[in-house]
Amino acid sequence: MDAPGSTFPDSGTHGLIEGFARVVAVDGGRAWLEPEETTSCGTCHSAGLCSIGKDGGNAKRLAAKRFPLPGDLDLRVGERVVVGISEGTLLRGAATAYGLPLVTLLAGGILGQEVYRTDSMAAAGAVAGLVLGLGLARLVANHLSARGVLSPRFLRKAYAAPSDAACHPEHG
Repeated sequence: MDAPGSTFPDSGTHGLIEGFARVVAVDGGRAWLEPEETTSCGTCHSAGLCSIGKDGGNAKRLAAKRFPLPGDLDLRVGERVVVGISEGTLLRGAATAYGLPLVTLLAGGILGQEVYRTDSMAAAGAVAGLVLGLGLARLVANHLSARGVLSPRFLRKAYAAPSDAACHPEHG
């Protein structure tokens, strides 16, 4: 059976990348979530650059990554939920953010070199291609975002063991 607010057929769908998020606000039937940092964040080489990593600006960066879940999912502030995004969506987002500017940078450099036959024009063409590619990437990302394609989807509430629970094999 589908989870409320989920556009995926069921929570057992293959090809999903799942992650945890915490409900930070509920406003007008819409729940606002922040992604949770993972246990590996402290040991990651990019922890200082990542928006989720452990550093002094963590709260500010997490607030910038807030995203809404539409619909009445009966969520409360502080609850943990499991959200997911399809592998195809992640690939589409990465291709838009990184691939499109790279392709236009290379095309601009090649065009500048072939037309004007100088390295300075090749460099100028590459810069122009990069600027064009970044602009196109922004337009495509805004379009995909407006359609809800890039947004994580609610899969299920995360299991929370009672505070007085002892460690038991049935609790996972």
